[in-house]
Amino acid sequence: MRLLLSAALAAAALAGPALADGDAAKGENEFKKCKACHEIVADDGTEIMKGGKTGPNLYGVIGRAVGSTDFNYGDSIKAAGEQGLVWDEEMLVAYLADPKAWLQEVTGDAAAKSKMTFKLTKGGEDVAAYLASVAQ
Repeated sequence: MRLLLSAALAAAALAGPALADGDAAKGENEFKKCKACHEIVADDGTEIMKGGKTGPNLYGVIGRAVGSTDFNYGDSIKAAGEQGLVWDEEMLVAYLADPKAWLQEVTGDAAAKSKMTFKLTKGGEDVAAYLASVAQ
């Protein structure tokens, strides 16, 4: 019985908003893992976080349509964007945890894949909070 109650409480905690504990300051530090492939450059050219160009510029990603910037996205993320999906913090956290599984879920295509092979299983809430904070 105790195990069942513990499992129910854990499930309830996971079902809550994934953003409750997002810390932008921690996310800035956590983003260092991402900058090998991604940069954050404002629309006016201000470099917020120098990084690679293997992945898209993440400035303004929160509130932006999925796969909508001038970047050579894969077919699966383009298909997700064609559904009208717009990045919010919760969606980004889920994507960061497992990009391939997220794309398979949102597109309904078991063969969907992501060019992003890195999984950020911890700290995604913080990175999402950081990305939301730099584009305000």
